[in-house]
Amino acid sequence: MTESQPDAAPDPVRGDRPGLDHAAFEDPDYREAVVDLLGAIAYGELSAFERLAEDARLAPDLVDKVEMSRMAAAEFGHLVALQERLAELGADPFAAMQPFRRAIDDFHEHTAPSDWYEGLIKAYVGDGLAADFYREIAVYLDAGTRQLVDDSLADAGHSAFVVDRVRAAIAQDARLGGRLALWGRRLMGEALTQGQRVAGERDAMTALLAGGIDRPGLDLAAIGRMFTRLTERHAARMAELGLDA
Repeated sequence: MTESQPDAAPDPVRGDRPGLDHAAFEDPDYREAVVDLLGAIAYGELSAFERLAEDARLAPDLVDKVEMSRMAAAEFGHLVALQERLAELGADPFAAMQPFRRAIDDFHEHTAPSDWYEGLIKAYVGDGLAADFYREIAVYLDAGTRQLVDDSLADAGHSAFVVDRVRAAIAQDARLGGRLALWGRRLMGEALTQGQRVAGERDAMTALLAGGIDRPGLDLAAIGRMFTRLTERHAARMAELGLDA
């Protein structure tokens, strides 16, 4: 009987994982674009963790404080998975996140909530817009990476908590609804600006969106349709909260 041979070690550059397109990772430009995208999302998750943990201090009671802290913990879990995947690709996770710090930090600086309810809207609407944008980009990636992006951007059911709290609050104070609607519109504008900065920050990601000879990309019409979809999803979230978009 011959001795069985151990399985070959995974090739990090080729991305030997079920669902990944190995041939795609043989293209260094494609691999660089994936590293950029995962780096941007990873830093976004780190920032969301920090922000939600900070916003938990604004919670009116212990129940809400714990729920917001639970949301922060979920974001950190997503960060860990993204860092692991970046390491599998042979990339330094921290170096991959670094180019996107300024754009994402600027977004959070410009949209710092002034109270508990603005923090809830930002967690639901602002993070939802960012997730939609990254999912739009992930459409052009291999199935395995696309699944990782989807998993990293999942809200794990936390949206129901935000919707419940916001709807209950505006039912008691109609004026609060008007203020939060304006806040949601501001978040929309800031999030779109941030998305454009992140996409244009790195040549590889820009090239990914532009496509190539054997890959589909975004022309002006497709870009217009993408922003229409983002706007429609934003309006749907606002409606779910009981707010005008």
